[in-house]
Amino acid sequence: MESGAKEEGKVLGYNSKKVKKVAILSTLAALLDDPILADVPKKPSLSDVDILINLELGSAMCISIFKLDGTSFDVAVMNSATVKDLKLAIKKKVLELEQSKMGHRHISWRHVWANFCLARHNGKLLDDDAALHDFGVRNNYQVHFLPYVVSKGSGRHSKRRKHRFFHGLSKLS
Repeated sequence: MESGAKEEGKVLGYNSKKVKKVAILSTLAALLDDPILADVPKKPSLSDVDILINLELGSAMCISIFKLDGTSFDVAVMNSATVKDLKLAIKKKVLELEQSKMGHRHISWRHVWANFCLARHNGKLLDDDAALHDFGVRNNYQVHFLPYVVSKGSGRHSKRRKHRFFHGLSKLS
């Protein structure tokens, strides 16, 4: 009789955990549908929630990003953020927007950052380790994409040499 009671308790415990999880998920869905929380992503991570709380407290900033096609979107980063942090926030936001519109789609960010850069008042944000406030980027400021090609003199993005594996074989015959 005791073993039957234990098995019944396990079943009730399992069901109660399942019921609690469903209740939490439905509460979360109801909260995310609230217009006050419209800026919270549908599947928020801890860092998303942390940045949004810091945005409300004033220790984070919201930056508008303007794309070349004229559309824009907002990203939130900490006040002490670097250009690299901004690029990561842009990547995350764009992937989230693309997922909601078209489903899974691959974007080559290496190609994006090799051919375009971020700019504010024609001052290019090229140094990934520089803080955004060094470029004058503050809360509610606008940053836009510019076409950008790295010069050969900088040593970066040099053209890859072609390795001719079969080049020497034609001389042997």
